[in-house]
Amino acid sequence: MISVRKFISITLLSALCSGCSVTAAVKGQSTDGREKFEGTATGYADGSGTLEIKSNRGRTCTGTFVYVTYRDGEGTFTCNDGASGPFRFVSTGTKGTGTGNLNGRQFTFTFGV
Repeated sequence: MISVRKFISITLLSALCSGCSVTAAVKGQSTDGREKFEGTATGYADGSGTLEIKSNRGRTCTGTFVYVTYRDGEGTFTCNDGASGPFRFVSTGTKGTGTGNLNGRQFTFTFGV
C-alpha cells in the first residue's frame, strides 16, 4: 500500500515532468525606468531554458539560459533591433529575480510573478 505522502509526491513530480518544462511570466524594466517589458520564461528538466519578452517601446527579445547551480542561471538575449547582452538570475524554484545588460543599458527582472 502506498502512503498518502508518497502518492502526493509522485503526483506532483508527474505534473512537473509532464512535458518536462515549466513556463513562468517575466516582468522587468531598464534601471532608468524608461523601458518596461513582459514575456515568458520556459525552463526544461535538463536545466536549460528560453525567454521571450516584448518592451513598451516595441522591442522584442529572445534568449536562452542554463542553470549553473541548482539556484543560479545565466544566459544571453538577442533583440530585433540588434541589441544583445548577458543576464543572470537567482531562482527559488518557480520564482526568481535577475539582472542583465542590453548594449550597455542595465535592466532588472522578476519571473514567476
